[in-house]
Amino acid sequence: MRINGQVCRGSIEFDLADQNWETHGHATNPAFDQTALHVFVEAGARTFFTRTQANRQVPQVRVDPTVLPAGLSSHLPLARPGRCHAPLRDFPEEKVAGILDAAAQFRLRRKAERLQRLSELHGAEEALFQEVAAALGYKQNKLPFTLLAQRLPLKTLRTLPNEAVLFGVAGFLTAPDLSAFAPGTRQYLRSLWDQWWPLRADFERLILPPRTWRLGGSRPLNHPQRRLAALAALSAQWPKLERSLGKEDLAPARQFFAALAHPYWNWHYTLTSEASATEMALVGETRSTEILANVIVPLRLGQERDVWPEYSRLPARLTNRRVETGAARLFGDDPRRAQFLRTVARQQGLLQIYEDFCLQDDSDCAQCPFPEQMQKWV
Repeated sequence: MRINGQVCRGSIEFDLADQNWETHGHATNPAFDQTALHVFVEAGARTFFTRTQANRQVPQVRVDPTVLPAGLSSHLPLARPGRCHAPLRDFPEEKVAGILDAAAQFRLRRKAERLQRLSELHGAEEALFQEVAAALGYKQNKLPFTLLAQRLPLKTLRTLPNEAVLFGVAGFLTAPDLSAFAPGTRQYLRSLWDQWWPLRADFERLILPPRTWRLGGSRPLNHPQRRLAALAALSAQWPKLERSLGKEDLAPARQFFAALAHPYWNWHYTLTSEASATEMALVGETRSTEILANVIVPLRLGQERDVWPEYSRLPARLTNRRVETGAARLFGDDPRRAQFLRTVARQQGLLQIYEDFCLQDDSDCAQCPFPEQMQKWV
């Protein structure tokens, strides 16, 4: 390659973030001494200089994937297969399934223990409310939903117009110019505003700042305003949810989430969007499955119920970058890869392995103990 007119020869290191060079241990790894160029996508807040073990500065290039030609980015793998790929590929299906199931059971126990600790701090009811709220917030808005559930616990919401107060403390009810909205939205906002305004002074110190929210980057159906309406509907029907949790299986809880409805939000994506031509679920099947898997099942496990048979059958209804990266590391081009990830439990097992080994390894897979440990397990 040619850098500033000078021909350079060596390897090129690709990272997601500039500081991955340091966190992955490349700066002290002699295998990276001949690196000629460090390419990354995300830059941290502080300037970072790429240096080798010999303290040689490595030229950096930051790339923006959004401006790359489509041909350069359409088939780039998220990750390359790790050392564990070869032995896993040779294992029979039941052995691979056993490894994933064991990791999933460990992860599930940790979630149950976390929920138990939260219950000891806030009480069982409020702990469950906070966890359901966080699950409604998705990854992008988990924090603001958790803050809302902490600042407006169920015992408070029961004494107030809960939807108006939730939207107000969320910061979504600043003094509106109602003339700018469509008639249906104008009527809905007027109702919320009339209930919120007399209470605003009492809750002003609790209002979340706008920067807390991430309003972009998610599907319209998952907009935080819709999810906040779902939280309001859920809190209003909390006794019904608790009754569903007392049943033997998960079907009543699933039906509870499916039945949540709102006369405005079943037809709108946001406060500024036009009405949809078709009705939309307030909490879809994918999100209800995630709540069941990550909140309700751990709760039941903490109550010493036998949850594994039903949990192990929950279908995986979505994937994400971490799951796909972990699958690439463990399974590579194994034709069985998709079938290993068909259930929530198997995906959770994969994530546990990825977090415990891939994300903790700073040797670029060379010294990761997972392949050797795996041989002992089976």
